[in-house]
Amino acid sequence: MTENTEIFRHTISVLVDNEFGVLARVIGLFSGRGYNIESLTVAKVDETENLSRITIVTTGTAMVIEQIKAQLNRLVPVHKIADLTIDGPSVEREMALVKVISKGEKRVEALRMADIFRARAVDTTEDSFVFEVTGVPDKVKAFIGLMEPLGKAEVCRTGLVAVHRGTDMI
Repeated sequence: MTENTEIFRHTISVLVDNEFGVLARVIGLFSGRGYNIESLTVAKVDETENLSRITIVTTGTAMVIEQIKAQLNRLVPVHKIADLTIDGPSVEREMALVKVISKGEKRVEALRMADIFRARAVDTTEDSFVFEVTGVPDKVKAFIGLMEPLGKAEVCRTGLVAVHRGTDMI
């Protein structure tokens, strides 16, 4: 592949007004141009200023990523955009709830794996566990994969959240 067509994964953080329709406008920007969203999280982060933070994980060529950022900047309620992939070091985390239904040795093995991954059992019955696992997406994915043969029944993932390291802020 040439440098112009290589696909990159980027984590983009967007500070927006917390008002009706903002998320729909951001999603519309992506869907209207055929851009893919791998992960999307949004939450109110500032009560006083009434601001929300949207964290988007997307893929595309360098040119597509620049187009996405430029088009996001044109949306009226956007206050600031940070490309955490290129702006410097950042911390990324995801959380998942993983339900495992098993008995006997598989149940014991599921508990052992959860301990290795520092997952917490947040619910338990005689036949099931719900584990909470937090970490980088690869860790979460690995844990889910290991639970598959041990009785994985259901998975809920939050999507990625990320913040700059050090004193840099969005």
